[in-house]
Amino acid sequence: MQNKKILIVEDEPKLAQLLADYLAYDGFESHIIADGDNVISWVKHYAPDLILMDIMLPKRDGMSLCKEIREFSTVPLFLLTARVAETDRLKGLEIGADDYICKPYSAKEVVARIKAIFRRLQNFSPELPRVSGFSLDKMKCHAHYEGILLELTLSEFRLLSTLLDKRGKVYSRANLLDVLHEDERDISDRTVDTHIKNLRQKLQKVSGKKDIIQSVYGMGYMIE
Repeated sequence: MQNKKILIVEDEPKLAQLLADYLAYDGFESHIIADGDNVISWVKHYAPDLILMDIMLPKRDGMSLCKEIREFSTVPLFLLTARVAETDRLKGLEIGADDYICKPYSAKEVVARIKAIFRRLQNFSPELPRVSGFSLDKMKCHAHYEGILLELTLSEFRLLSTLLDKRGKVYSRANLLDVLHEDERDISDRTVDTHIKNLRQKLQKVSGKKDIIQSVYGMGYMIE
């Protein structure tokens, strides 16, 4: 986990420093920004390996920042917020967040989730499978369709990779939640639906096909 750079965007100084201290203990480098003004320029210049970002920020909110970051980067991004309503969580996922962490939270748990993300990346097979027009580089988490790069978030890439690994197999929402989260949090099935919706839109944009990912009523999702 050494040399991984984490951007913390949090306007509560004590909370931001607590996260930074826990990250440093596990060998991560971190940088704190206390408002939304300089986030975009910092991300473009320094290219962090992961972003932890509060939603309620001075000057500019985390939702709009997340949406803009997704226009040029697929960096793993966790939203931090006191908003616990499912509609708020789903909105964050729809605009490209990989995870949604509700306050109050344990800094130790946040670091554990970050380590889990990087562990999955390290454990990906280096093979470059080519399936039905798809080419996946699992080391870099890049996916191409007919030579066109797909701008996928980490969560979307993991879902696509899983569905392509065993074409024709139906994956239940519970199966796909396990792909996204190693822990046993109580997460709504709609989290998977939201990521699949975003993934379908991106696939349709480059392929012109609506049904690459098929829904199997009462069971889940598959790719033929």
